[in-house]
Amino acid sequence: MSNWYVRLCRRRFWKGDYTTDKISAYQTLYTCLETVARLSAPVAPFFMDRLFNDLNLISGKDKNNSVHLALFTQADDSLIDLDLEQRMGIAQKVTSMILALRKKEQIKVRQPLQRIMVPVLDPTFKRQLTEVQDLILSEVNVKEIEYLEDTTGVLVKRIKADFKKLGPKFGKQMKQVASAIAAMDQDAIATLERNQTYVLIAEGNEFSISTDDVEITTNDIPGWLVATEGAYTVALDINISSELKEEGIARELVNRIQNLRKDNGFEVTDKIRITVQKHTELDAAIEANKKYICLETLADNIIFVDNIANESHLIELDTNLETQVSLEKI
Repeated sequence: MSNWYVRLCRRRFWKGDYTTDKISAYQTLYTCLETVARLSAPVAPFFMDRLFNDLNLISGKDKNNSVHLALFTQADDSLIDLDLEQRMGIAQKVTSMILALRKKEQIKVRQPLQRIMVPVLDPTFKRQLTEVQDLILSEVNVKEIEYLEDTTGVLVKRIKADFKKLGPKFGKQMKQVASAIAAMDQDAIATLERNQTYVLIAEGNEFSISTDDVEITTNDIPGWLVATEGAYTVALDINISSELKEEGIARELVNRIQNLRKDNGFEVTDKIRITVQKHTELDAAIEANKKYICLETLADNIIFVDNIANESHLIELDTNLETQVSLEKI
């Protein structure tokens, strides 16, 4: 089970009512764990036997009382969904690129940003990206995706030859091919990215190149960070409005409260009341995002006071922004 999968499904396991989506999440997890137990039994015989029996004790699904008496699972090719795998690959790639841009600019993931721009390579790519856009936006904490059908005047690409690839491919003609690549305009680069191949004319000769033969990068836009990896390009809006700043503070507060809940030994389902020492910048952020904070922390109310008399904790939410907080189980 990948960290990616477990993280994405965490909310499905713990939040909300016992809906079809939650049931599906549990059944998928059960199937994966049972399959791993069967396949790994020869490698880790005692642990997998315990895992198999713990699962079977709840479900009563298998009549065998040991994984070593059960049959290996059989592959079912009808369950393979290549389009789903491609969509998830796009989601992981785009997410990774955006998180790298955040890290480059030292913008915490808990700080919401407004939007990203993604050039649309073809109708299939746009459909696949659209179907996983909510997942991506949630992972990178961005509000919206803008799809660029035409990048002219928006994104400026740069291209250069990959000599390690061109040398074996073109031999003595490598230099003239490299010169032709360096002379490619924006339309030619876009055509290469779209079709994955492009025919160059150099000194009267035709040379077919692919995206593997070149390195394509994108210039940053004022107020944006841009990254290009292979066929993918993403641009991240790094302008932070006052509303986004307040939401970021609220998310930091939720994180600190969740940690305090854990340190105080509260159960996952315990309801709490939060008391916060007043702070001008913090008060506005809490009031604007009070419903979200209460929902995430299972708080029935947030009370502002000038000074906290009972046991409290000093928490730091941002540079030069700290306050005292106390939690009460109700």
